[in-house]
Amino acid sequence: MSKLINPQETIQVIQQNDFRFQKRFGQNFLIDENVLSNIITSSEITKDDCVLEIGPGIGTMTQALCEAARHVVTVEIDSNLIPILQNTLKAYDNVTIIHSDVLKLDLNDVIQKYNDGKPVKVVANLPYYITTPIIMGLFESHAPIRSITVMVQKEVADRMQSLPGTKDYGALSLAVQYYSKPEIIQLVPPNCFIPRPNVGSAVIRLLRYPESPVSVSDDRWMFQLIKAAFGQRRKTLLNSLSSGAGVPKDATIKALQNMQLSETIRGEALTLAQFAELADQLMEYKN
Repeated sequence: MSKLINPQETIQVIQQNDFRFQKRFGQNFLIDENVLSNIITSSEITKDDCVLEIGPGIGTMTQALCEAARHVVTVEIDSNLIPILQNTLKAYDNVTIIHSDVLKLDLNDVIQKYNDGKPVKVVANLPYYITTPIIMGLFESHAPIRSITVMVQKEVADRMQSLPGTKDYGALSLAVQYYSKPEIIQLVPPNCFIPRPNVGSAVIRLLRYPESPVSVSDDRWMFQLIKAAFGQRRKTLLNSLSSGAGVPKDATIKALQNMQLSETIRGEALTLAQFAELADQLMEYKN
């Protein structure tokens, strides 16, 4: 287990290095040993695994990952944390520190270099303000990723696993469930971090599907329709696709009739499989 996973050690490292938290990076360091243990356990990391960690902070979770994995590649955007990481991780010879913005990193190149292109497991305590772009960037890169176990805002975790007809169901739910099977592992209160965030958190595991559970001719077109459908939730699908994706209303009506769905249905009522079918029926209007 990590040597930094208690408040005293974390505070000491912060003070010794005169580190200043930066709001723009959404930095909240984990200080709860049980939560850390659950993250490592639920990630199912073995000595055969290469782990990609995003946002290591001072290296608290990185130390635990190094103990569990064959190799850890950790990506940190804050230049002020790089010398701290080099110090807190100096006892480990199975870690690589990359100073970069993960959204600008070629993940396929990184995985090829450090794991011969074989699937990695992603573990992260993600900055809440940029959770969705990072998650979607991981999926849309089509990099070889076996699973993603991340700490996120509870509200976002709820959205990831929500089902049709619920208030949290939306474009993020559909995107995550197209690529993976989501499972909330643990709820995490604010007092498990320094500094304390203003919201509750959750650890969620996304087990990547070898193949999506639905078949669709063009997933980019499907997600364009999904984005339009949830752009204004109160609108019917008919009006949403007309204004948000340029699909003629008569074409949407015909597609809905073929699917035996009401012309007044809203996007929040459609399943992932139904959005896939709808996208295939409306392929000629793809732009």
